[in-house]
Amino acid sequence: MTELWASTGMEHLASGGVWLEGPAWVGDRLLVSDIPNNRVLSWHETHDEFEVAIPDAEFSNGRTVARDGRVYQCSHGRRAVEELHPDLSTTTLVDGVNGMRLNSPNDLVVARDGVIWFTDPPYGILKDGEGHPGHIEYGGCWVFRCDPSTGELTPVVTDLDRPNGLAFSPDESVLYVANSADHDGFKIWAYDVIEGHCGPGRLFYTGRKGVIDGFRVDVEGRLWLSDDDSVVVADPTGEVLGSIDVPERVANVCFGPQGQLFVAATSSLYRLRTYTSDAALT
Repeated sequence: MTELWASTGMEHLASGGVWLEGPAWVGDRLLVSDIPNNRVLSWHETHDEFEVAIPDAEFSNGRTVARDGRVYQCSHGRRAVEELHPDLSTTTLVDGVNGMRLNSPNDLVVARDGVIWFTDPPYGILKDGEGHPGHIEYGGCWVFRCDPSTGELTPVVTDLDRPNGLAFSPDESVLYVANSADHDGFKIWAYDVIEGHCGPGRLFYTGRKGVIDGFRVDVEGRLWLSDDDSVVVADPTGEVLGSIDVPERVANVCFGPQGQLFVAATSSLYRLRTYTSDAALT
């Protein structure tokens, strides 16, 4: 089997959050949402503690960096997808569909054409400490694609109860979406993408330990995914290539420079030094 990560294993970098989500390497630091504390934290290589980057973050969640360097994130509080600027101000890109509010956008990816794909479960409006109380207005929990250049918003996946993490295959021919609904058994579904639309979903991976939340795809098409208190690596067929335990439940992961995989796990940030890189940035 191809070696996946260095023998140093999982490194603990910093603690102090309540539920860490949405890690993204931005410039020379790691930004991560601490949702219940309604703030965004940052970590730098020279520090062994978090700093507060945004103290009132409107319950931001998933975050990603596009190939052009722009940073986009999901806001539970604003029920929106927004751009995060270098000065840490934000611009709302979309917060409604057909005159109704979105639920609470959770995670997102940016395709090569600059179009943003995002999941919209209801955690921010139904779960204490993750946003502001509200109700589902458009009658579902969908995956959307949003073209920032035109504002066009299109549902692409409508058959999941709690769509959560998502990522493209390296050639963007497949969209992977995690469904975090209890009755579904915590699964990742794969959808063929044809001209901006998704075909029927097929089962790709079933959680071995518990909830599957966020994940990333590397340049070889392998998924680096959260599976309760572990990080699992699966190949493009869904076969498990390896796993590594984490001391806490994992929410999400992201790649940083030189193959570093950052792991947001409950209250702490961890790092795994891998031998690959993020397909979404190539």
